[in-house]
Amino acid sequence: MATYPRIASLKTFDDFQQRLDALGLELPADESVQSGPDSPLAQTSRVGSLTIGNRFCILPMEGWDGTTDGKPTELTRRRWKNFGISGAKLMWGGEAVAVRHDGRANPNQLCMTDANLSQIGELRELLIQSHAERFGNTDDLVVGLQLTHSGRFARPNEKTTAEPRAAQRNPALDPRMQITDDSAMISDDELKSLIDDFVKSAANASKLGFQFVDVKHCHGYLGHELLSGVDRPGEFGGSFENRTRFLRQIVAGIRAEAPGLEMGVRLSIFDFLPYCKSESGVGQPDPAGDPRLVFGSTPNGDGVDLTEPIRFLELMKSLGLNLVCTTAGSPYYTPHIQRPAYFPPSDGYNPPEEPLIGVDRQIAATAELKKRFPEMFIVGSGYTYLQDWLPNVAQAVVRTQMADSIGLGRMVLSYPDLPADVLAGTVLVRKKVCRTFSDCTTAPRKGIVSGCYPLDPFYKNMPERKQLLELKKG
Repeated sequence: MATYPRIASLKTFDDFQQRLDALGLELPADESVQSGPDSPLAQTSRVGSLTIGNRFCILPMEGWDGTTDGKPTELTRRRWKNFGISGAKLMWGGEAVAVRHDGRANPNQLCMTDANLSQIGELRELLIQSHAERFGNTDDLVVGLQLTHSGRFARPNEKTTAEPRAAQRNPALDPRMQITDDSAMISDDELKSLIDDFVKSAANASKLGFQFVDVKHCHGYLGHELLSGVDRPGEFGGSFENRTRFLRQIVAGIRAEAPGLEMGVRLSIFDFLPYCKSESGVGQPDPAGDPRLVFGSTPNGDGVDLTEPIRFLELMKSLGLNLVCTTAGSPYYTPHIQRPAYFPPSDGYNPPEEPLIGVDRQIAATAELKKRFPEMFIVGSGYTYLQDWLPNVAQAVVRTQMADSIGLGRMVLSYPDLPADVLAGTVLVRKKVCRTFSDCTTAPRKGIVSGCYPLDPFYKNMPERKQLLELKKG
């Protein structure tokens, strides 16, 4: 297995830049990071009816820490409070919330049932309150809610039992979810009913005060898989028009039921063939993979082709949707392109490439979309692996208009107030910087709540940490 220099070993900006040069990457980075109101990262944006106070965004995450009926717990509330104190002014969904029970990715995921609405609304209020207590002004704080159905990756009742509702058969992915026949396929009638659930959930989110909803189309979940459904028969498969019917009908329904509610899409803008672990432990393309079933990929399934993602953004623009959050691939079958890391999760594989290449790939693809759609507000992802040099790259990306906002996921679990420190010009606290140990992914893969067990003192002191360490040894 190839080894790569750890980011933590790159002590100076010159060290970091030399590593980029050695890899032949054109990843932009500013040597000095500006603080205060004139910083590129501190600039306000206007998107439709929304005023976003700076260029940091908190990405949605699944904590595996709700109740079995889909309500938040104290762990969920702690995470949302941390989002509030982060200093970021855009909350992209906060949490991936299922629109109905069978769409949950795990049996502890939040769910938008009528009985749960008040407590989900209280999460938003807690976030806003914690932000106000630390920063005062919340007029430029925007809080959305991500709405999702997990499709083939649904596990709504048991952590170890898959209950997939897949968009189409997939020779590489079906065996992983124990799909052996067409009974796991979601029908057109079920999709039409699901559209109603998305619309109802969006209308309820609006009543709770959320300023926008994200109609999730990423990471291999149902919305994303429909985009690659070239083999699916009926109204929702085959042609591009059919494969985007799901989004178009959801948008039309939300416009009718919740006029004035802003909408966005978190989109996997490219994907690769599903990967598997080789005999050496390094990731490799699954031999059973079919490149025709990969959205945003070259014909052989191992490169970026933005032709259809560009058509998708053109569709969004025609529908009046100007909020886009880019990501890539899936944590289930292409984690190295979705969230580059030095240390893989327990069910993953060792990186088949220097993780910085994966960061550069996401930033470059997002920049191409921003260039083609300058009027859209585009949030980028994949920055956490940059670690100590995240602010330097983030500032350069925003300054050169390669993206409008910097999305943070894993980093916020270990270092929730990183945006506030960057904007204030405070030196980063190195012991809080995420080093991509992947325990926040390994834990839920083992049926344990997600959190930063290595670096967050709160999770480090939980009994689950010892359990996680034992499971990792096994």
